[in-house]
Amino acid sequence: MDVNSVKFKGSGMKVYSLNTVIVGTGAAGLNAADRLYAYGQKDIAIVTEGLLMGTSRNTGADKQTYYKLTLAGNDCDSIFEMAKTFYECGCMHGDIALVESALSPQCFYHLVDIGVPFPHNRYGEYIGYKTDHDPKQRATSAGPLTSRFMTENLQKQVEQKAIKIFDKYQVIAILTDKKKENAIGLLTLNLNELENPNSRYVLFNSTNVIYATGGPAGVYLTSVYPTSQTGASGLAFEAGVRGRNLTESQFGIASIKFRWNLSGTYQQVLPRYISTDINGNDEKEFLDDYFNNTREMLDAIFLKGYQWPFDPRKLEDYGSSIIDILVYNETNIERRRVFLDYTKNPSAASKNGEFDFSVLGREGFNYLKNSNALFGKPIDRLALMNQPAIDLYKNNGIDLRKEYLEVAVCAQHNNGGLYGNIWWESNLKHFFPVGEVNGSHGVYRPGGSALNSGQVGSTRAAKFIAARYKGNPISNKELLAHSKEKIEQKIKLGEKFLRNSGKVSNVLSIRKKIGKRMDDCGAIIRSIDRVHQGMKGANEMLSVLSKKTSLSSIYELPYAFQNYDLAVTQYVYLSAIANYIENGGQSRGSYLVYNPKGNLPTTNVAELFRFSLDNGKLIKKVQEVVYENGECKFEWKDVRPLPQEEDWFENIWNAYMRDEIIDK
Repeated sequence: MDVNSVKFKGSGMKVYSLNTVIVGTGAAGLNAADRLYAYGQKDIAIVTEGLLMGTSRNTGADKQTYYKLTLAGNDCDSIFEMAKTFYECGCMHGDIALVESALSPQCFYHLVDIGVPFPHNRYGEYIGYKTDHDPKQRATSAGPLTSRFMTENLQKQVEQKAIKIFDKYQVIAILTDKKKENAIGLLTLNLNELENPNSRYVLFNSTNVIYATGGPAGVYLTSVYPTSQTGASGLAFEAGVRGRNLTESQFGIASIKFRWNLSGTYQQVLPRYISTDINGNDEKEFLDDYFNNTREMLDAIFLKGYQWPFDPRKLEDYGSSIIDILVYNETNIERRRVFLDYTKNPSAASKNGEFDFSVLGREGFNYLKNSNALFGKPIDRLALMNQPAIDLYKNNGIDLRKEYLEVAVCAQHNNGGLYGNIWWESNLKHFFPVGEVNGSHGVYRPGGSALNSGQVGSTRAAKFIAARYKGNPISNKELLAHSKEKIEQKIKLGEKFLRNSGKVSNVLSIRKKIGKRMDDCGAIIRSIDRVHQGMKGANEMLSVLSKKTSLSSIYELPYAFQNYDLAVTQYVYLSAIANYIENGGQSRGSYLVYNPKGNLPTTNVAELFRFSLDNGKLIKKVQEVVYENGECKFEWKDVRPLPQEEDWFENIWNAYMRDEIIDK
């Protein structure tokens, strides 16, 4: 890595020149660096807003899942069978599905080898269990903090290899050549030197960019993403990177004081669902008003543990997703607060405070019986089956033995994202989106497949770069010749933000407006009218953002740049949702699309819940979008089928030896 300075507008600007810069220190970004080094490319560095930030390090679940090929027992499984599972979830290209399946054992065992404590039996088999949309038992877990363990152990690998980490550097522009055909570097905001105008902006001149910035968490207000996760997809759209499947996000019930998914045993111990007015008064067990009988209600709560993401297909006959609808109705329509209570049993199933287990359905009863948990209150059952679930909240200031847990239906994961091919290279050459920012997933991804995808994608990107993109970056002079206009534009934007510095800050209120708009228009409930209103609002915000932003100090400049990125991201995402609905798309995945001719999921709920299930018309299509000159253009492409080539070992061996496997 070379370090130089260039003159820009009369001031010096530091430039780091290297083969590859990796953006982000989550599990995908750190793995990309580790793999690049192992494959022989050592002229690399990592850029991050904060080493300890991001989703991988700061999120989890009751039993956070990692999805991989079956590696135990006598159940038949194969790479092709697993790829077929991915493919049949809809809107996922077959060749990408095959890659994610084929590399899952390699990536899983790499994590095992570096110390992630996935459990195995005495024979070395990694026993699995079923997860969402999983026909086998491919799921495994290292506990509620699986992705944190992954990130911490991958960080150790990076540190042992002495790979340079530029901590507290925020990317504010992806630099391209004049034709927007190739990525050539990054412009960053040096958060360590904000007060020094000569050190405030830093350039990275690189042959390749691996982009591991995570999902667009900041566009939602009601979110289970950690507050440290914002996303930076808008910068990629601005640079000409195509979006894919942006309509497909995942939502579910989560706690909001401390952000955490409430899946698994959190539901299976059958807590009370209660609501109160805004001040915490007028307590009632609101689910009782909607179900035909107590067994039906308890079954829905219990199944919510297995079927955590909202899914409109699970609304019929009071399926588990009716719980999400009723929670949303209570919080967003009735304007009440919703809590889970583990200190008492649901009243409808209690006699003198004791749970009447005879009212349970067979599945719930057998589960609790096999767990030796047919006793006590929800907190007692949770303590028996999953004490760490209680400890987690206690360590974050919430004692489930004494207080209610406030919840909402929250944004949790983006199945769509940026375009990538089977090597995770985008349409912008030398630019590789990996992890959640990459839109490889389809509509109904198996639970835990995102962790596998992040490891597979970063491994593939690293292998391709090490084999095909080994060269040095262009000269600093050439970098400026290509990207001077973009650099100038971003620095001017920063200057506009700073003109209103020293005043009463509004950066957080702007962020809240962005989140509220997405909650209202592009979350679990969608309608074409609302989406159009949201697009208009996002566009208007973009046009006045630099003038209307007020900063209390220069230290809020990073948040102002984030707001710009989020406004672009939101406009593109809402445009994609509008395009989906205008092409006849109905309710699927993890959201409802309002249809005035559809059905209500249950009685006594608002008209906006009226929906029809999607008829599959678009399930074998992939929506792609390009953002150009403030407008979005769309293409609907046929899903590529699963490759079924008749490979012959000798032919593959010869092609491999001739270095023909890694194709551009």
